[in-house]
Amino acid sequence: MRPINGDDVNRAVAGCLAALRPAVDRDWESTAGRLEWSCRKTAEHIASDLIAYAGQLAGRAQGAYVPFDIVLDEGTDNAGLLHVIETTGVLLATTVRTTPPGVRAFHPYPFRSADREGFAAMGIAEVLLHTHDVAEGLGLAYEPAEDLAESVLTWLFPHVQPGPAPWPTLLWATGRGELPGRAPVTGWRWHNNLVIPAERLTLTGLRPAAARDLRLGGDGGLEWIEGGPYEGTREAAGFLVKAYEAGVHRPEFGVFALVRHEDGRAIGGIGFHGAPDEEGRVEIGYDLVEGARGQGYATEALRTLTEWALAREDVDLLFAIIEADNLPSQRVVTRAGYTRATVEEERTAGEDHGMEDGLRLYVRRV
Repeated sequence: MRPINGDDVNRAVAGCLAALRPAVDRDWESTAGRLEWSCRKTAEHIASDLIAYAGQLAGRAQGAYVPFDIVLDEGTDNAGLLHVIETTGVLLATTVRTTPPGVRAFHPYPFRSADREGFAAMGIAEVLLHTHDVAEGLGLAYEPAEDLAESVLTWLFPHVQPGPAPWPTLLWATGRGELPGRAPVTGWRWHNNLVIPAERLTLTGLRPAAARDLRLGGDGGLEWIEGGPYEGTREAAGFLVKAYEAGVHRPEFGVFALVRHEDGRAIGGIGFHGAPDEEGRVEIGYDLVEGARGQGYATEALRTLTEWALAREDVDLLFAIIEADNLPSQRVVTRAGYTRATVEEERTAGEDHGMEDGLRLYVRRV
């Protein structure tokens, strides 16, 4: 899989410049689309966001925004403003290219950090959407490359069901248009992926784009140890994609790649079989590449994700269904604090989840 990158940022900015340059000699004080801002202020905002994202990522900001902004020289005309957008776009693109994998910096929503791909996607989203706003305010035609709009959706809107075409879906998801069969959007946020640190691992939330690639036999944009990813991770990625396509995917209850701190390589996967039910119950599963087994990684990952889940108000019980002869996996859940379910609980699980003979149920409660 080719992750979203600096070249995509440059392409988005090039599309913005091509759309707006024909109107540089016009008055940009008209309202930009459905915004309350003028076209001029909206264009300035594009440049401000691009440099802000570059600064966050380059400065490895943690916990807050880097306290700076850009101010245009007095008398800067529209052509000069577009040059600023072009320049700040190059700065973000270069920062994305030179930032190592796994580095994260502060962004408030929803999990208070983003990686280099997340900042690239946010920059592209700002360019695409606000170029649309300015073009609409100036009466100009504009439509970005379809793959850029799709990348923004799959990297930042995992909670939004895909529509018939990416660009109209992105406009609808951000309150800028209508989509047949869907209610108008009046408030929205994008979602960077969730990461949960453990002692030797980082549990890295998979985006729909990465999950789709894994399902199709790719690497999901990750560097795996030899033999990876294991089949269970690919299967779980397929379930994530199905939930995304059905519009029921909740990113925090998806699938996480287990990325080892010592070398940045993925060694397995862990995640949920969906969101908690009305009684706060949710199933959890995991697997490791064979070369990473026997070193306590699965226990560490399971304990970390379990503690994260049980700290939430919407989770009261986690359970894992394990084959009766899979003794290593049973030892993993036991070390992570799970206990063997009662006969009644196993009977209920069999009715609710189609649990067959030869399987064992382990539970962990708040």
